Amino acid sequence: MRSAWRGRPDSFSDNLKPVLSSVEGSKTCTESSRSIQNPKWLWRIAVVVTFAMWGVVAQAQQPTTIPRIGFLITSSPSVIAPRMDAFRQGLRALGYVEGKNIVIERRHAEGKLDRLPALAAELVRLNVDVIVTSGPTATHPAKAATSTIPIVMAFDDDPVGSGFVASLARPGGNITGLSTLAPEISGKQLELLKEIVPRLNRVAVIGTSTRQGTAQSLKEMELAAGAFGVKVQYLNIQNPQDIETAFRAIGKERADALLVLQSPVFNSQRAQIADLALKSRLPATYPRREFVEDGGLMSYGVSISDLDRRAATYVDKILKGAKPADLPVEQPTKFEFIINLKAAKQIGVTIPQKVLIRADKVIK
Repeated sequence: MRSAWRGRPDSFSDNLKPVLSSVEGSKTCTESSRSIQNPKWLWRIAVVVTFAMWGVVAQAQQPTTIPRIGFLITSSPSVIAPRMDAFRQGLRALGYVEGKNIVIERRHAEGKLDRLPALAAELVRLNVDVIVTSGPTATHPAKAATSTIPIVMAFDDDPVGSGFVASLARPGGNITGLSTLAPEISGKQLELLKEIVPRLNRVAVIGTSTRQGTAQSLKEMELAAGAFGVKVQYLNIQNPQDIETAFRAIGKERADALLVLQSPVFNSQRAQIADLALKSRLPATYPRREFVEDGGLMSYGVSISDLDRRAATYVDKILKGAKPADLPVEQPTKFEFIINLKAAKQIGVTIPQKVLIRADKVIK
């Protein structure tokens, strides 16, 4: 106990000042009253000293609580790395530094989605303060694992349709976060393909029918295709093994271009899809910049890294006492257009200057 308060003499002496002053005042009492009161004062001093020492010891031993964030991730560390960097940037802007005043508990499914429920349960057992999910595929098992720990969606295609929130304005439960719901993007992607391939007559589209938002994206695309006089060949891909089969079907139908929709199946297969498109000499557009960085021709879509940065603001608000039920789900505000000129050269496509000047980034 001595070592617990040795370094805090001011706090200890401050606690004794009222007692000592009372003792000094008692010296004016008569000898007869002193003999009666001294035992009482000794007892009072002992009690006050004991409580003062307990208070100093408790103050010295009280640990500093560092918030812990659980991050449930469907992919591998290398695939998610750019997004994690964006999330940490968002935290740093709010004063959080990983390993200093905040801890991030990452759990990676490595593309094995059947592992997600166990990983979500592990984060719940750790009693983290917040769980951040990398996408809708991770949000489902997180939701099943807890109804009390706040969950922040880094993104979701349709939070209401997925059953995660009651409404975007008032989520109503323990889940909130960000949405990528912007089905009109597919029409814009088809328009860009038409600018690059003026004689575009048939476009192959790959997606996953069970993903929330795919039906809406196809509807928007068909409207744009009708306006451009383009036929759409849709191929449903439910698992990675379907990808090569789909490309063989695309080759048989002699599609002029390829449009890739957002799908959790494609996230870990980006390089494979981009490579198959190049080998097939198909001009292709993708929903995220990572496809282009992995060799694809071009992408137009929601900036996922921007959503990851913004997810940090939800974590901050929740750690400061806000309830997910009262935090509205935010919709995308930043979109990006990326072009890879190396890929264009490989497939023999010339990107018009009027398209190049609209790109946010050009990979040469």
